[in-house]
Amino acid sequence: MILQEVILNYLLLYVILEFFEVSWQKAPSLMGMLLRMYHYYNKSIWLFLLMHPTFYFAIGFAILSNYDGFALLLVGIKTLDIVTKISLIQQVFIKKELTQELSLILLAPINGFLPYIGLFLYPILILLTLS
Repeated sequence: MILQEVILNYLLLYVILEFFEVSWQKAPSLMGMLLRMYHYYNKSIWLFLLMHPTFYFAIGFAILSNYDGFALLLVGIKTLDIVTKISLIQQVFIKKELTQELSLILLAPINGFLPYIGLFLYPILILLTLS
């Protein structure tokens, strides 16, 4: 019974944090999402990093789970996510090096489901870690 409550609490906390991230990043295109992220990045890289609480959740969860493989996978995915965002922000807004192909990809409309993928994918990794 207690284990089920712990699992539910981890999942609930993660979902709340992921909803927070989705709420400030959601836009009709990847460029719109990048623009929203750049707003915080331009103020401070530290503020930008603080706006990703699921990354810190993943690190803490990995420590609490004694570095279980699925928890480390979650940390790895979240790390790659942030590194990719920073790389794109620097390429598009700071260096202003945007190829035609990349601009087409960034400006294309995205499915409204895309920002919510993390709400379905990452809880599976949490469940696999705790099982």
